[in-house]
Amino acid sequence: MGKLTANEVKAALTKPGNYGDGDGLFLKVSRTGGASWLLRVQHDGKRRDIGLGSAKLVTLAAARAKAAEARKATREDGRDLVAEKRKAKAESVTFREAALVYYETHKSQWSNAKSDDQWINSMEAYAFPPLGSKPVGSITAGEIITAISKVWTEKPETGRRVKQRIRAVLNFAHARGWRSTEAPTDALAAGNGLPKQKGVKHHAAMPYADIPAFITRLRATGGTWSRLALEFVILTAARSQEVRLATWSEIDLEKGLWTVPAGHMKMRIEHVVPLSPHALAVLHSAMAIRREGTDLIFPGANGGAMSDMTLLGVLRRMKEATTVHGFRSSFRTWVAEETNVPGEVAEAALAHQNRNEVERAYQRGGLLDKRRKLMEAWGVYCATDQFSGKVVSIRQAIAI
Repeated sequence: MGKLTANEVKAALTKPGNYGDGDGLFLKVSRTGGASWLLRVQHDGKRRDIGLGSAKLVTLAAARAKAAEARKATREDGRDLVAEKRKAKAESVTFREAALVYYETHKSQWSNAKSDDQWINSMEAYAFPPLGSKPVGSITAGEIITAISKVWTEKPETGRRVKQRIRAVLNFAHARGWRSTEAPTDALAAGNGLPKQKGVKHHAAMPYADIPAFITRLRATGGTWSRLALEFVILTAARSQEVRLATWSEIDLEKGLWTVPAGHMKMRIEHVVPLSPHALAVLHSAMAIRREGTDLIFPGANGGAMSDMTLLGVLRRMKEATTVHGFRSSFRTWVAEETNVPGEVAEAALAHQNRNEVERAYQRGGLLDKRRKLMEAWGVYCATDQFSGKVVSIRQAIAI
């Protein structure tokens, strides 16, 4: 026989606390006015609190009946009703719902609004129509392949990004308990479940052997901010956005350091760039024509940040088919072919995140001293054309 009466339950609804009815059943009234029936049971030696509904909707008699059924299922049938409820809830989460939660959770880490739009627009266009309404826990490799097969071959770069984004959502769902496994990997590799892509294009990069002569030509175009900004991009191996948004407050001329704030970085992690004497010379040139009313180092024509098209325009006027981003590839190839610098130092210079968590833990110092030597050597290399008229290998010149 229970301890509570219907009148006692009615009175308790206005007084926060726990009110026991016996054999694990109790009424819980919160300070905010919420009231619910809970049944406390033991399953495999662990306590489980099973929700039986709102006390404002479920009567005392109905709560007792539900409690009796739950006790039988737990004690006699050995069922874990809490785990079953969690599983049922997880199975009801659709891919679209999981993707939108992932998007809201991670969008603050992306570099700009354009990245936000690209992410959600690609999912709306290619992933949500075939996968959006499916339970995220049931999606198979075959369904993903079917969903992206057309864009995979017609728009290779977009296809790769959509695949990566789908896999990220599935891994996120696994971590949240909405899916029993992580995203499939091998089955989605090109050449396995997906066809090999043809005509994959990368950012057009200038051969590093041509860069010293190019910089000589670039300097002859005049002392404009766009010319200086492009040379600074090359000498620091930085991304265009980081340079275009750079401010004087980020620069320590005395220490030769440029601290790029997390908000300007692709990975949303602050990055410290050691500045070579050649990069510092560019800054001194920019300082000489510094525009009043802005802290931007390389302001655009209207006083605000210059656009990426402005830098690309410099290249096109010089009749160069390369891209601004391609100079990062030129730098990376030079490191690999012309120096004895370890790859992790070059990757750190490019602000690429090491995917190995253990190695990342040991590299928290940023390899700054080693990167400084590397960037100084790169500056010397880029200036070679001024002094000798030819490019020479400096493999032995960097002691790291």
